Amino acid sequence: MIKINENYLKLQDSYLFSTIAKKVADFQAKNPDKKIIKLGIGDVTLPIAPKIIEAIHKATDEMAKKETFKGYGPEQGYDFLREKIVEWDYKKRGISIEKEEIFISDGAKCDTGNIQELFSTDNIIAITDPVYPVYLDSNVMAGRTGSFDKNTGKFEKVVYMPATAENNFEPELPKEKVDMLYLCFPNNPTGTVLNKEQLTKWVKYAKENGSIIFFDSAYEAYISEENVPHSIYEIEGAKEVAIEFRSFSKTAGFTGVRCAYAVVPKELKVGEVSLNALWNRRQCTKFNGVPYITQKAAEAVYTEEGQKQIKENIAYYMENARIIREGLEKSGYTVYGGKNAPYIWLKVPEGMTSWEFFDKLLEEKNIVGTPGSGFGPSGEGYFRLTAFGSRENTIEAMNRIKQ
Repeated sequence: MIKINENYLKLQDSYLFSTIAKKVADFQAKNPDKKIIKLGIGDVTLPIAPKIIEAIHKATDEMAKKETFKGYGPEQGYDFLREKIVEWDYKKRGISIEKEEIFISDGAKCDTGNIQELFSTDNIIAITDPVYPVYLDSNVMAGRTGSFDKNTGKFEKVVYMPATAENNFEPELPKEKVDMLYLCFPNNPTGTVLNKEQLTKWVKYAKENGSIIFFDSAYEAYISEENVPHSIYEIEGAKEVAIEFRSFSKTAGFTGVRCAYAVVPKELKVGEVSLNALWNRRQCTKFNGVPYITQKAAEAVYTEEGQKQIKENIAYYMENARIIREGLEKSGYTVYGGKNAPYIWLKVPEGMTSWEFFDKLLEEKNIVGTPGSGFGPSGEGYFRLTAFGSRENTIEAMNRIKQ
């Protein structure tokens, strides 16, 4: 008789955002006349920049001609895009990365979920808490996390690193030795950051303990403050201990286009085994590459005109973040984030759980956010709002809350 992978049974019944979508759909069905403002899922709303659309049209026309048609592309990505990434995202910041260390993919979510395949299930993982769900769930699926304790909301073999107001959202280094460390900065969901001095501690820990850091910097384009690293490779020695993940989803509005990349340095080894070579082997086996049209669209991001246009969109979202942050503060809420990331993390009213606050906000103000408990045990008592809505809806949402 066939058997299933029983590790999947350890997962929550449904993915966080699927649960939210069902709750919202049920409420809308019962209240069809209500205008619901969605500030929950971090999906962009502005159209893709004109320079990028121009590149998409040109690449589409190329696919219609025999002499310029493209079939299967390189699993690692076309050189024209990898070279632009090296030049614009790293060389301009004084970081030495080779194009062979860049692997183009269809999303940072996929990469951060798939990367754990390279490592034994005996390895101990550490995650910041709260955390983007895919880091934990993909390890649950692999059988790396042990049993789940319903009382604590934690898995037996996972080291949780709380990031809350009590420690200024700077997770403490693990007291025990861990093998795999997940870090996301600017952080999703809290919108907070680490400066260079703080991030240096993590690189030092990884080097001293033989650990690997999985560094998700999908929101680096939103950083506005000085001394906040855009890449972990700004820290000396990081190429020996860290894999970095980047995404065009929030940078260039590619949530529906799908394009990202991972950086796996050649210096990064486990014993004598090159992780760059292993990831390359994995991608060649399980991935047929990102479509040519999509990669030409991403290439257009790395032009003067493309940069100007995507920065205008980012500024629009960050103005929304300011409106939300200041609007909540004026309404008496304690608020974090929203300065280097498009997420606002707020304390829920005393005596309420984050899901109770979700229901109250939906039912009384018809606003959708994300309950903090969906991001982990330390997320309880908090709530996430995103700045990716329209300006009109953002202002209206704050007016509703002020009332």
